[in-house]
Amino acid sequence: MDDLPEGEDSQLEWWDFDDHAEMVGAVAGDVAFIIESALDARGDALLALPVSDEAMPVLEALAEKQIKWKYVTIIPTHDFLVPVDDPRSKVKKLAELFLTRGARVLPLAPEHDDYHMAGAAADARLQDTKWPLDLVWLGMGADGSTAGIMESADMEEALDGPPEKRAIGLLPDDGDTPLVTLTKAAICEARTVVVMLKGAGAQAGLEQVIDDGATGMTPIGRVFADLAVPVDIYVEN
Repeated sequence: MDDLPEGEDSQLEWWDFDDHAEMVGAVAGDVAFIIESALDARGDALLALPVSDEAMPVLEALAEKQIKWKYVTIIPTHDFLVPVDDPRSKVKKLAELFLTRGARVLPLAPEHDDYHMAGAAADARLQDTKWPLDLVWLGMGADGSTAGIMESADMEEALDGPPEKRAIGLLPDDGDTPLVTLTKAAICEARTVVVMLKGAGAQAGLEQVIDDGATGMTPIGRVFADLAVPVDIYVEN
């Protein structure tokens, strides 16, 4: 593992890995440390985790950690409006990993036919949750999407809607399945942010949108423009 030069923001730190297993162990260990620190400081921990092919090995390693899971609450960073037994359900995968360890796993996408209503219900649920998030773990799509914030008629509300709104329903422009995602405001309120990338191309893309700052057009660039918390970025070469 080599740490890359820090960005201009001293709270932004890059970590470079040539070995997949080493990165999985490092990310799982660092997330476990964040959880333990939250438990020591406040007695509980609230996490927003992604579910993807890239994230699953880390989540599996994290679930094996000896943590007081009964004091940990986990939500997905975003989830599709599908039944919980649907293979696309992200909360289902989180529950399979962490409910058995004793953690509390909250669905982000209530079963509503109307995605706007689903978003409002998710936001109401998060308003009743001890806030802010101790950790948000983000990925980045090839189009610069992050969490479930992507090109859609609802993207601007997810990025620059009312600051008190924590979740929103969104219908992607490609007409795919509607989803519920954390808003930029909710992400930026988190105490810590982790990003995991694969490949030099993804690293270069993120570096560019960070350089673009608030003038950038991508969701992840606009999120980074407003982040003022520690961010660790893990890159697998």
